Amino acid sequence: MFPIKDDNPQIHIPYVTYIIIALNALAWFTLQGMGSHNTLEQSVCQYGLIPADLFGAISFEAREWICPANSGVGWTGLLSSMFMHGSWMHILGNMWFLWVFGGNVEDAMGARRFAIFYLVCGFCAALAQVLADTHSLVPMVGASGAIGGVMGAYIMLYPRVKVHLLVFLFVFITTFRVPAVLMLAYWILVQLAGGFASLGATGGGVAFWAHIGGFVAGAVLVWGFKNNELLAQHPCYGWRKF
Repeated sequence: MFPIKDDNPQIHIPYVTYIIIALNALAWFTLQGMGSHNTLEQSVCQYGLIPADLFGAISFEAREWICPANSGVGWTGLLSSMFMHGSWMHILGNMWFLWVFGGNVEDAMGARRFAIFYLVCGFCAALAQVLADTHSLVPMVGASGAIGGVMGAYIMLYPRVKVHLLVFLFVFITTFRVPAVLMLAYWILVQLAGGFASLGATGGGVAFWAHIGGFVAGAVLVWGFKNNELLAQHPCYGWRKF
């Protein structure tokens, strides 16, 4: 189940959303060598966030042995990791979700507020994943947590908007529309299932708790970041008519 678009008209040009997508693309094509094996590994080490490193759960020597390029990154990885990705599918999927949902959330906040909101959700997402596995030695990368925050805000602002979904049913491919609240509720339930299943697991994988942490942060913080004057320019897709 993959979102194609929504039936939510764009009021303003979402400059910040475009800039975030451009920065992620720039990082992928330059710092990460478009997924070239050696460059990708080095960039993940250099700019990723190692949970065990954040609160000093490992020594400098151990960190340098695990990921030499990461030595000295520490808390700055909270920011840099948001613009790194692990594969073509990773970055394309993330940027598509941001493209579908980001513009309307930016519409409701304005450019400056949305930029701050996005970064704060990314920080909250990373911290949620770190707290779920404080001793993990696997570098975390990806914009998924921050985009999870955007989706959390979207479900609060526009629950009744219809989202067009591409659905794969065995050999059949079809599309249909559902309210955003149903699509995003399904998404967070999948993340919760994956998150609880991942507890105690070792090695790399999907940072489910970052997705969950970002989503919850976005759903809560949206009330402090939304601009009621800007939101009033949108058709009413809120909760009142449910």
